[in-house]
Amino acid sequence: MALQTDLTAGDFATLRQTMVECQIRTFDVTDHAVIARFLDVARENFVPAAARGLAYSDTALKIAAGRRLLTPMVLARMIQAAGVKPDDRVLDVAPGTGYSTAILAGLAQRVVALESDPELEALTKANLAAAGFSNVPVFGGPLHDGVASAAPFDVIFINGAVEARLDPLCAQLRDCGKLIALWRTPGAANQHACRAVLFERNSGAVSRRDLFDAAGPLLDAFRAEPAFVF
Repeated sequence: MALQTDLTAGDFATLRQTMVECQIRTFDVTDHAVIARFLDVARENFVPAAARGLAYSDTALKIAAGRRLLTPMVLARMIQAAGVKPDDRVLDVAPGTGYSTAILAGLAQRVVALESDPELEALTKANLAAAGFSNVPVFGGPLHDGVASAAPFDVIFINGAVEARLDPLCAQLRDCGKLIALWRTPGAANQHACRAVLFERNSGAVSRRDLFDAAGPLLDAFRAEPAFVF
């Protein structure tokens, strides 16, 4: 199917409104601040140029080998579930192109991004600067290591599915801090099925709450080690 490449700013604004009304609101996203961010941030500036015509589709767009963006409706509902407050410090893990970071930057006091792919790290920096978010620091490094130098965080947001290796990130949460990600059970028959899960740290202990079914790409940094078979 050929993509539309001659869309105007007005066309994109209309598509953005349609995305919010037909995808995000219908997926139980009701938080006015979250909805306002998705209306404000131009997603077409945060997707590969060849895919701009699909910027507001419900497709998990490929951005690099083994990496895809979360669909807008899943991203929105996860951000709503995280309950980001105006005075929060947030770590955005694996933003890919910086879209999630730009959304979060309008909700929290301070947002730090962490990207493991050097090309995506550079792309995130460039996209955020072009969108006027030059004050958002973007770090490069292993995703499961987090950014200890900027911790503690009130919210850690992971843009994808995880199976394991969350302990270092949970250790970077402040008391009552929350981590949200998609959880994929290692070895499950349906490897595409995930659940959004919320981890919360209280007095050093971490609890888990399952939220809703969703689909998303597994991030290699959080892949469980293969079980040893006798």
